[in-house]
Amino acid sequence: MSQDDPYLWQKTPLILSAPISRLLGVNAFLKFENVHPSYSYKFRGMSLFVHEAMKKQGKDVHFVTASGGNAGLAVACAANVAGARCTVYLPEGAAESTVELLKAQNAEVVIAGKFYQQAFNAAQQRTTTDKNAIVVPAYDDPVLWEGHSSMIAETFEQLKQWSVTEPDAICCSVGGGGMLAGIIVGCQKVKWDHVPLVALETMGSNCFHHSILLNSSGSSIFATELPPYVTKVHDESSQLDLAHFNSFHSKASGSLGASQPATGTVRMALERKGGIHCVTIPDELCMQSAIAFANDHKTLVELACSTTLSAAYKPQLLDAVIPPRSDGRKRNVVFIVCGGFKVNLGELAQYEEELKAEIERNVTGSWEVILNDGHIVNVDYTV
Repeated sequence: MSQDDPYLWQKTPLILSAPISRLLGVNAFLKFENVHPSYSYKFRGMSLFVHEAMKKQGKDVHFVTASGGNAGLAVACAANVAGARCTVYLPEGAAESTVELLKAQNAEVVIAGKFYQQAFNAAQQRTTTDKNAIVVPAYDDPVLWEGHSSMIAETFEQLKQWSVTEPDAICCSVGGGGMLAGIIVGCQKVKWDHVPLVALETMGSNCFHHSILLNSSGSSIFATELPPYVTKVHDESSQLDLAHFNSFHSKASGSLGASQPATGTVRMALERKGGIHCVTIPDELCMQSAIAFANDHKTLVELACSTTLSAAYKPQLLDAVIPPRSDGRKRNVVFIVCGGFKVNLGELAQYEEELKAEIERNVTGSWEVILNDGHIVNVDYTV
């Protein structure tokens, strides 16, 4: 791959899902971002970051990160494709499978500290002793957002195959907000700024949802009373309030667990013409969606990704967020299958067992989903 070519990624498929379309009564389009070398959309932004850094600093630049998640693997993959050096700092106890994945991309892996913050501090320290080293951000950087925006440019072109000029909605999951920022930027470029975006998170890792409400006129208990593990912090530069998570209470937090969202993402979301629909769902709904997606599309996705797909498998949820058209025409809905490497067959089997136990305990027949300003939708778990 030439250093002069910023597009280290290849176009990913957009398919029209027959089973999901039939279930929802819509045209359900799936953007398969899990087919990148790092198994997630993050490869787009990291590829552009690597390209820009090498263009400025030369081929000797040394990429350093402290992420043992999808961001870390994406940095390692992008650096490997570009022929650059990469070091990933991980805390003690990091999964051996993660270490092996990183090493397979020719990344150096350094174990530093017992906690993530200690590993991150060690990565930053590396830049003081290595003049070629730069720390790669996980999600909060305009260059990353620019790279991620390419998925919307591709979707714009691919929808023409079905004579669709614009979708009725785009659904995506949110952690720190890097992908959402990329989608917002991408929508601006293709004149989809008015298209509704549906941002889904899990209860216990929903820092973006809380942050949006902290800067709006929300009046519900959900909007005005933060969980005990969340504190409000004020960002002086943007004059925005952000929800800072001191701990996480979701099985999806391995990828969705950002302490607080990117300030730039929150600002763009609040200012966006088409707005953002915030949705917070329980872990059990993510598990159920991951299993259904594996059965329907023969594809494994981690819980951070199946958070998005929860709207694809519950018609009552999608209808509550994006109501059917008054003229009776089918809605065109894009679901970003953002991917992630933290999944295997054993985990899906474990999810099935946990779901059985949960359904036996929960006799209500439904799970609570929270929309926007605390509006509760009871989603039937048997449908």
